[in-house]
Amino acid sequence: MGQFFQDQILGMKWLNALTGKGLSALGLDIASRLGGSIQFFIYDVIKITILLCLLIFVISFLQSYFPPERSKRIIGRFHGIGANIIGALLGTVTPFCSCSSIPIFMGFTSAGLPLGVTFSFLISSPMVDLGSLVLLMSIFGVKIAVAYVVLGLAIAVIGGTMIEKLHMEDQVEDFIRNVNSNVNIEAPDLTIRDRMIYARDQVVSTFRKVFPYILVGVAIGAVIHNWIPESWVEAVLGSRNPFGVVLATLVGVPMYADIFGTIPVAEALLEKGALLGTILSFMMAVTTLSLPSLIMLRKAVKPRLLSTFIGICVIGIILVGYGFNAFQYIFI
Repeated sequence: MGQFFQDQILGMKWLNALTGKGLSALGLDIASRLGGSIQFFIYDVIKITILLCLLIFVISFLQSYFPPERSKRIIGRFHGIGANIIGALLGTVTPFCSCSSIPIFMGFTSAGLPLGVTFSFLISSPMVDLGSLVLLMSIFGVKIAVAYVVLGLAIAVIGGTMIEKLHMEDQVEDFIRNVNSNVNIEAPDLTIRDRMIYARDQVVSTFRKVFPYILVGVAIGAVIHNWIPESWVEAVLGSRNPFGVVLATLVGVPMYADIFGTIPVAEALLEKGALLGTILSFMMAVTTLSLPSLIMLRKAVKPRLLSTFIGICVIGIILVGYGFNAFQYIFI
């Protein structure tokens, strides 16, 4: 039952077979590079779109119970590392990309929440949302997906705790710190129907934002899957290159995509022989440290705090990558 759920429900292998039959009926040789690329593209776009819409609806429905003011009150009940853990966990039910998370981070910071807690939220929100868990399960299986989320949360908690210990509150821009934190706007009570409408609207809004990245990500994945020689990928990102994790992390940082756009690339790289940890480091770097999100974050924090945040995330991501590579035999 577990394998059936993995292959047919999450992985939608039936859809891949159906796509292949349809293309073959049209006279396309799916064993060729072109045919295989077209099959990969159609199958992955449809699969990710279906999962995306279902996930956004469910997560947005849950998120309607945790507006910023309520989240602030929940976090405010905890102290120390417990607050960092709660901040990181709340990040799993919030926006899907780093740029969407930053306005919430700014709101939490201006509301007077501890700086380390808000950074735990900022790290976890794009890296380990619930959508990434299900999508990773659909591609890599339960063990890898759970390990990715657990280690992502660990980076968020440890990173936030380190920033808290460094006492860098003066590195937050003045316009953020000087907001009146006594203002407490209660979220209106919503009916189930209201929450369903909110979730539906979030599906439409988020889908419009991320669908172009899905197309680009799947297209890149199709090229890697069918056109890039396996020996090339193994040489750059395989076990023969001890710096593959560092390279994947540094390449991922300037890019801008969310988890939905990076997973097709990761899937193709894994099939071509790239090491698991190297792939996951690339995904974490893309989703957490994209250049547009760092530019937005710079408006809220000063250079020293920004560089500290980047340094902690990069080191944590690299360590996770090498750890996964060392124990890849456990997961695959």
